Amino acid sequence: MNSFETHHGVVYNVKSYGATGHRLGNAQNFIQHTVDACAAAGGGVVYFPPGAYTTGTITLHDNLRIFIEAGATIYSSKNPADFPKQHGTSHALFYGADLTNITLEGRGTIDGQANYDERLMEGFQDWYIYPNQLRWEQAGRPLMRTFPTANSIGNLVLLVRCNDVRITGLTFTQSPSWAIHLWGCERLVIDGVYVHSSIRDGVWSDGIDPDGCRDVRISNCTIETGDDALVFYSSNLFGPARPCENITVTNCRLTSASSALKFVDGNLTSIRNVTIDNCLITGSNRGIAIMVFDGGTVENVILSNLVIECKRFDWFWWGNADPLHINLIRRSEIDPNVDKSIERPIGTIRNILIRNVFARGFGGCVIHGSAESMLENLTMDNVRLEIIADDNSPLQSSQAAVLIDNAINLRLRDFSINWEIPVAADFRSALTVENVHGLTLDGICAPPVPNSSAESAITLTKVSGLEIRNPIKV
Repeated sequence: MNSFETHHGVVYNVKSYGATGHRLGNAQNFIQHTVDACAAAGGGVVYFPPGAYTTGTITLHDNLRIFIEAGATIYSSKNPADFPKQHGTSHALFYGADLTNITLEGRGTIDGQANYDERLMEGFQDWYIYPNQLRWEQAGRPLMRTFPTANSIGNLVLLVRCNDVRITGLTFTQSPSWAIHLWGCERLVIDGVYVHSSIRDGVWSDGIDPDGCRDVRISNCTIETGDDALVFYSSNLFGPARPCENITVTNCRLTSASSALKFVDGNLTSIRNVTIDNCLITGSNRGIAIMVFDGGTVENVILSNLVIECKRFDWFWWGNADPLHINLIRRSEIDPNVDKSIERPIGTIRNILIRNVFARGFGGCVIHGSAESMLENLTMDNVRLEIIADDNSPLQSSQAAVLIDNAINLRLRDFSINWEIPVAADFRSALTVENVHGLTLDGICAPPVPNSSAESAITLTKVSGLEIRNPIKV
């Protein structure tokens, strides 16, 4: 009996049920027997002492506390037969559905052992990165991109309709798919975890994806992923889509070759009542993305006290080293294969407050509403945006440091733009605003593009209800 078991009463040690702690053996049956025995006793602690454990899917039960000790690593099996599909759609290492009181904790590691192939993109058309593809081809560069290998399998954690969930302290690394996927869960706490996947190669390896979850607290986490780091969904993957709501995120650092923080395009109902505070976004292809393509709503969001630093990655990632990207459109406007006759009505983005932000990126910020559904009540307060000197990338496409269109009640307060030299040749203005009803400019510093023939630093087109408070500095 070790010190952990001495201090925690009845503990179900996986080694007591046959797991050796040697990586080469498959411990799946031994681990599952341990979990089942703990559940049969009404719940308790399943303990992984230091060692290496290779396993496929482990099915969880109510009232379980999985404790992975420092020095213990759980490896995903490379055998697809060890991963039965859940709900006919997904594979996962730790899986549970319709459960209460689930904890995954400790100082150990869960390793998905993801591997990737790099090959020419043939027979695979991704309309969402098609503009990047054209620019890459025009530059004479080969369309090489990565894909997970066939034996790189599943999520590290998939919990469906579970309540009172805690995930704390652990390291999640090299997940072949979304590392932590939570669908329809309530009262969810994720604290002090580290999530890492290959920044260069890790397509589809999102960090944490709350999907239709309610009462979510995420804090003190470091997430470094190839694909999106922290993503909010409202999808119908495991049943009718649910709102993703009542969410707080604090004291986190996010890095992604795609979007660091994303309100995802696949939003079927709503993502609402969200506060993100005191976070760092570093080395990301896109900082913050708020996207509605499928008729959902994003509303009542506060993004505050953020530092955002963006850089460009390969052509097959979404983004243009842009700190902020807001896009409200119909999916058929991007993907010509969408059947417009059954497409959902256009969605809504409203009541967004962005304040106390310092952001740097090669690309500009695009805030795009729709003439059918205007962005409503967007405020940017005390924001410093710096456009980094030209990196000569063929992916450069920005024409304005900030481009905003199709909005109602737009407020920019204490907002400044700074240019590093040399500036990419495509830039034409600091601030471009079009088709906005109710625009307040209060304490704006928007100097013209250096060494450019552009006539205006600020361009306003079809703007009504303009109010200027304090002189505009150009």
